[in-house]
Amino acid sequence: MPAGQDSFDAIVLGAGGAGLMCAATAGQRGKRVLVIDHADQAGKKILISGGGRCNFTNIHTAPDRYLSANPHFAKSALGRYTAADFLALVERHGIAWHEKTLGQLFCDGSARQIVAMLLNECDAGGVTIHLNHAITSISHADGHYRVAHGDRLAIAPALVIATGGPSIPKMGATGFAYDLARQFGLKVVEPRPALVPLTLGGEDLLFRALSGVSAEVIARHRKTAFREAALLTHRGLSGPAILQISSYWRHGESISLDFLPDQPAGWLTEAKRTRARITIMTALRGLLPDRLADVLADRLGLVGDLGNIPDRKLQEAEQRLRGWTFTPNGTEGFAKAEVTIGGIATADLSSQTMEARRVPGLHAIGEAVDVTGWLGGYNFQWAWASGWAAGQAL
Repeated sequence: MPAGQDSFDAIVLGAGGAGLMCAATAGQRGKRVLVIDHADQAGKKILISGGGRCNFTNIHTAPDRYLSANPHFAKSALGRYTAADFLALVERHGIAWHEKTLGQLFCDGSARQIVAMLLNECDAGGVTIHLNHAITSISHADGHYRVAHGDRLAIAPALVIATGGPSIPKMGATGFAYDLARQFGLKVVEPRPALVPLTLGGEDLLFRALSGVSAEVIARHRKTAFREAALLTHRGLSGPAILQISSYWRHGESISLDFLPDQPAGWLTEAKRTRARITIMTALRGLLPDRLADVLADRLGLVGDLGNIPDRKLQEAEQRLRGWTFTPNGTEGFAKAEVTIGGIATADLSSQTMEARRVPGLHAIGEAVDVTGWLGGYNFQWAWASGWAAGQAL
């Protein structure tokens, strides 16, 4: 039996970005809030993000940069707590920051500054935080949630699921949020790895020999496209362009890479007119890393000088280089996934308060919910926005 019993207005499960934001928001509104986490320190995923500098938001945040079974669900929270709002908080704490490409904002110093800021905000709201506390049971009766953790029992009329998804299990991530959601009758959209490297096999195995080679490409899956770097690895494909497209990819489907996004249509036939004596390998070496150029040229199978190759063959080669098709045989899984796609179904939640429609006082926020952002600070902004929305409602 627990040695002690404590009463609160709300219990937040998870001391990650969403949980701390929610707790700080509610605490500063005068609510008595308890945060529980099994980890030995708060904000572990924040600490490793952005190479340790935390890509804490993106100035281009918009609902269309999130994937969900309900593409409209994120609009309310994102509209009420914006990237500018979080940036104002960062600046209020004197944290220096800089913008990288594509609207990504990073700390000049360390991701630890973001965790310290959130903990300071929790302190300002009188929030109680218990780390290294395993949760042994959760129940609900008489309008109150009872959470047994460590040697304590916490009781509150509100419970917030902020334990994230199973991505990066070495950080202690689990599917706990989904088990708890199901316990209370909430549906769960199939969780799968997102923002994750793709693996190659079969005819594409040749590209794995190019491990370490990168190039700027346009990665496409159906109508979705991202222009960023792709990295060839000993297992397949990675780099920002691949991580982005991986969120849209499903097993058995193909993706395509435009290896020469800056080359105009007809560039190969034009090269034939002006440099008839070069080979296609030489032409590609002027535009791509040598090892990649050599493999692509070999796969195109056009032997001899450009001047001796029919225009039609050169046009076909151009088309292939513009949309080189890969059929990945899988991903590197949750171990290498930056986030989880899927999660607690938004159909069961209020977009205003993040509260379960049929279970009063139960809220779900952050990565635990079926809302997944693009690479580049979007998932942190969802954590802040959904945490703030729930914190305002508690």
